[in-house]
Amino acid sequence: MLVSLHVKNLALMEEAEVEFGDGLNILSGETGAGKSIIIGSVNLALGEKAPKEMLREQAEYALVELVFRVENKEQERLLAEMDIFPEDGEIIMSRKITPSRSIGKINSETVSASCMKKAASYLIDIHGQHEHQSLLHKKKHLEILDAYGKEQLEEKKKTLKQRYQEYQSIREEQQRAIAEGEGRERELSFLEYEIQEIEAASLVPGEDEELETAYRKMANNQKIMEAAGAAYEMTGGSGSATEQLGRALRELQAAAGFDPKLEDMCGQLGELDSLLNDFNRELSGYISEEEFDGEAFSQTESRLDEINHLKDKFGGTIEEVLQAKEEKQQKYNRLKDYEEYLGQLEERLKKAEAALKKVSGEVSKIRKTYAKELVKQVQEALVDLNFLDVDFAMEFGETKGYTANGTDEAEFLISTNPGEPKKPLGKVASGGELSRIMLAIKAILAESDKIETLIFDEIDTGISGRTAQMVAEKMNVIGKGHQVICITHLPQIAAMADCHFLIRKDVVNNATVSHISLLDEKESIMELGRMLGGVKVTDKVMESAREMKELAVAVKKSWR
Repeated sequence: MLVSLHVKNLALMEEAEVEFGDGLNILSGETGAGKSIIIGSVNLALGEKAPKEMLREQAEYALVELVFRVENKEQERLLAEMDIFPEDGEIIMSRKITPSRSIGKINSETVSASCMKKAASYLIDIHGQHEHQSLLHKKKHLEILDAYGKEQLEEKKKTLKQRYQEYQSIREEQQRAIAEGEGRERELSFLEYEIQEIEAASLVPGEDEELETAYRKMANNQKIMEAAGAAYEMTGGSGSATEQLGRALRELQAAAGFDPKLEDMCGQLGELDSLLNDFNRELSGYISEEEFDGEAFSQTESRLDEINHLKDKFGGTIEEVLQAKEEKQQKYNRLKDYEEYLGQLEERLKKAEAALKKVSGEVSKIRKTYAKELVKQVQEALVDLNFLDVDFAMEFGETKGYTANGTDEAEFLISTNPGEPKKPLGKVASGGELSRIMLAIKAILAESDKIETLIFDEIDTGISGRTAQMVAEKMNVIGKGHQVICITHLPQIAAMADCHFLIRKDVVNNATVSHISLLDEKESIMELGRMLGGVKVTDKVMESAREMKELAVAVKKSWR
C-alpha cells in the first residue's frame, strides 16, 4: 500500500507530507485548490513526463517521494524479477525535477522512467479524470479482457507475437522475391557481372594496408634518399661525425697514458666510435639497395586503384566487399532457381500461417472463456452501481487478417433499459454511466492483478443522487480489500472516508500555496457541509452533513 507522499516545490505545493491510511482515503477541496496536483505528483514519481511548468516559480528543483509498504508475495516476486527488493518491507520511489532534467530513483538507486513505470504497475493503479472515455474505443475492450485473463493469456500472447513476426518476415521475403522476379534476366546478368568483377580481383584481407604502406614509401622515395644521403654525409663523410670522433679518441688515448682516470672515458668513446661506424655501414647499405623501381611503383598504384574502386562500390573494407560478393551470390542463386525458391517460400509461408492460426485460435478460445466470467462480474458490479436493469455482454468478431494480437475483435455491449437491444457502449452510455462502468472494471481487475492501491481521480463525473450513494457504497466495499485514494466532489463518497484529507489554497507572503491536512470527525463533517451547502452553509446544511456521516458510518459497520 501507499504509506506516504512527500511533495516539494511542485506547482502550488510549497511542501506537503501526506500519510495515507488503510481503506478509503478521500481528498476533497474547492475547485482549483490543488487536488489535481496530488494525482499529478504521484504520476510524476511513477515515471510520467515532467512538464517544466510543474516546477514552482523561482524554485531550483521539485521533489516527489512515495513510500510503499510491500507485503504481497506476488508483488515481491515481480519486483525481484526487476532486481528491486523492499528494504525493511518498503519501496521508496522518488523523482527530482530541475529546469533541465529529472532524476528517478527506487530505493536511492537511479533508474529510467520506463523502469519506474513498470515497477509502479505492480504496486498501484491510477484512474485519471478522463480515462473512462477510453471505453469508447473497441481496442480498449480487448485490452481489458486480456488484463483480466492475464494468468493464462500472457505466455500464449508472447508465442502469438513470435509466430506473427515469423509469418510477417516470410511474407515480406516472398513479396521481395516476386518484385525481384519481374526483372529477373536483367538482374541475373548484372549480378553475374558484379560477382565476376569481385572474383577477378582476387582480394586478400589486409592486402590494401600493405600496399598503401609500400605506395607511400615509393611515392616518397626521393625525399627518403635525400634524407638518408644527408645523414650519411653528416655521420660518415669527410669532416663528418665519424672522422671527428676518431680524432677525439686518438687524442684521449694519448693523454690516458699520463692519467689512468681517462681510460674509462676512452672505453666509452671507443664504443660510440664503433656504434657510429656500424650505423654508417647499415645506412650505406640501405642507400645502395633502395633504388627506385618505376615498374613496381606503377603496379602498386594500379592494384591500389583497383581495390579502392571495389571498396567505393561495394563496401569500405575488403572484408565488406567479400561479404557483398557472398550476398550477391546468394541472390544470384535464388534468381537462377527462381521457381524453386518461390515454391520453398510458399511452403514456409503455409507452415508459418498454420502455426499462427493455431495459436490465434488458442488465444481466442481462452479469451472467450474469460469473457463470460468478466461479463458476469461486471454485470453484478453494475447492479451495485445503480444499473438496475442492465444487460451487459461482450461480442466477438474477426479481424480482416492476422495481427500480433491474433484475429479477435471484441466489443462491450450494454442495454440499460428493459426491452432495449444491447448496443456498443459508445452509442448508448453517457459520461456518468461510462464512469461507473470503468469503476466496476477497475475493481474487478484489481482483484485479479492483486494490486493493493487504487487511485481514482474524480470517478464521480456525471453522477448524483441515489446513484452517487451507490457509488459511495461501492467505493466503501472496494476499500475493504484495497487501499483506495479518491478525489471527489460528492459528499456521499466523502462521507464514506476512512481517512478524509482537505486540500485548500491560501495566500502566504503574496504567493498562492496549497496545503493538505487530515481531518478529524468534526472537521470532516464541516467539509461535508461545505460540499452540500455551496456558498452558504446553514445550520440545516450542517445537520444534513452530520446525518450523512452517521448513515455512512452505519453502512460501513454493516459491511464488516
